[in-house]
Amino acid sequence: MTKRTRQAVAERRLRVAMIGQKGYPPIHGGIEKHVAELAARLPSLGVDVDIYSRPHYSSLNGPTDLDGVQVRRVPSIPTKHLDAISHTLLATTDVMLRQVDLVHYHALGPGLLAGLPRWLRGKPTVVTVHGLDWQRDKWGAFARRVLRLGEAASVRLPNGTIVVSKALRAHYLAEHKRATSYIPNGIVPPAYREPHLIRQAGVHGRFVLFVARLVPEKGCHLLLEAWSDLPAAIRQDFELVIAGDAGFTPGYAERLRRHAPAGVHFLGFVHGPVLEELFSNAEMLVLPSTLEGLSISLLEGMSYQRCCLVSDIPPNVEAAGGNAVLFASGDTADLRRKLAETLPDEGLRTRLGAAGQIHAIEHYSWDRVAGMTASFYREIVGR
Repeated sequence: MTKRTRQAVAERRLRVAMIGQKGYPPIHGGIEKHVAELAARLPSLGVDVDIYSRPHYSSLNGPTDLDGVQVRRVPSIPTKHLDAISHTLLATTDVMLRQVDLVHYHALGPGLLAGLPRWLRGKPTVVTVHGLDWQRDKWGAFARRVLRLGEAASVRLPNGTIVVSKALRAHYLAEHKRATSYIPNGIVPPAYREPHLIRQAGVHGRFVLFVARLVPEKGCHLLLEAWSDLPAAIRQDFELVIAGDAGFTPGYAERLRRHAPAGVHFLGFVHGPVLEELFSNAEMLVLPSTLEGLSISLLEGMSYQRCCLVSDIPPNVEAAGGNAVLFASGDTADLRRKLAETLPDEGLRTRLGAAGQIHAIEHYSWDRVAGMTASFYREIVGR
């Protein structure tokens, strides 16, 4: 890139299309939250945003209340295997006919189409890898093979590749011998709220919080099994709140509800003030996932000064930075043991919560993430 080209790109506004997320505004999902937080900040950095949205996720179409942000609804086939790829194909077809400077794909499956705008229309593309989706338990053999192809394609088809964790960056370097750009997820300053809405939802006592989609890799079944085996005295002192719902996994979610012990509240998907009340008042956040990219729920829980108990997979260890209680991933007995040790120890929970908040605020910021992303866009477009 010449000095004159860099100057020209730096001075003009860009328009970027986001493809791969379910939609906007974010109702549930880490990728959807990621895209929404970027969209809230990029226009002030000279980058306008088009967000492609699936009709079953959100009814919003057209301009939002954010200057410089447009939501474009195109249809999808809303089934487990065809929802993402059908929507991505139609969105890609649409975006190739529009005046955009760059197309930003999110996740491995959508990233399979990242070569089309680049090769057919000369539009540069970027893929953000939010996790190794082929490892998710919900996929069968064929879908896993396709997503493994998506992993390879994510560093071969686009002009640039972003990963949200250092663990993912190390994976791509080891497996594909390709360097990627590390731009993590972020947090916003916590909005502390008194427990009014959650009281109306039936949560009245002290509680432990789980926030995630009800899919096997998030480990809610492990938490329920461990919770069932806790001493009765602990379960009398604490309730368990499950904030999340099925993600094309209705059978799994129904089994969780059917076999859950007494004292467990299933609230479904929550966001906005209700989620803020949950983070503000939980005694502890538990993330028993067996697969993550970089958990936004974990970062948010830490930002609210909550003690966090998490599985010891590399992305969770990275995000926690030594400021959480760890248990062996997939080990229900170890999870039960750590729950039984940590819940009665209020001093430990307070110390870890305070240290975790400092770590989260120092290392994860959506403002910084947006700035890094805008700079990356300008570098790619300038090439």
